[in-house]
Amino acid sequence: MNDSYFIKLAIKQAQKSVDQGGFPAGAVVAKVGKVIAKGLSLGFQINDPTGHAETVAIRKACKRLETSNLNGAVLYASLQPCLMCFSVANWSGISKIVYGCKKSKEMITKHYYEGSTDIHTVNKNNTRKIELVYMADFEKESLDVVQVWEDQRQANPMKVFVGKGKAKEKTDAVKEIKRYYQKSPRK
Repeated sequence: MNDSYFIKLAIKQAQKSVDQGGFPAGAVVAKVGKVIAKGLSLGFQINDPTGHAETVAIRKACKRLETSNLNGAVLYASLQPCLMCFSVANWSGISKIVYGCKKSKEMITKHYYEGSTDIHTVNKNNTRKIELVYMADFEKESLDVVQVWEDQRQANPMKVFVGKGKAKEKTDAVKEIKRYYQKSPRK
């Protein structure tokens, strides 16, 4: 199995993430030509700011292999990993990252990424280098998943999608936040 096979799996994970109400990113960790773990980007649903697809896949891979050292493993991501996910890949010993869609200025403007820090520059300055591979042939397919997610958000601006097509009103979430702050003593 080659990089194209695994990047397609990562893009399928991104679609699955959208279907479950998550961000349109998916990831797969493979080693010796076999899938070790898959990840969805459901951080908002599980109240985990580190719940990005890449980090989830790396956690699962470490758990499955009962090690924190994924040397020789490859991380496949539908979108270029953010700086946090790149750092997790680095600390876990991932040898190579393959992604299907580059981070763009438009994505930064839409807050899909926190800033314009480039993982290629960080990688160049790191002691341990990760091979970074952009597979341009999969850019459109990855962006199609992002577009589906954006269309869902546009069609339902007052709803946050949570789990298998169910929706929770944003107003409920806002009410919950207001109740929290009303109960919390202010300094």
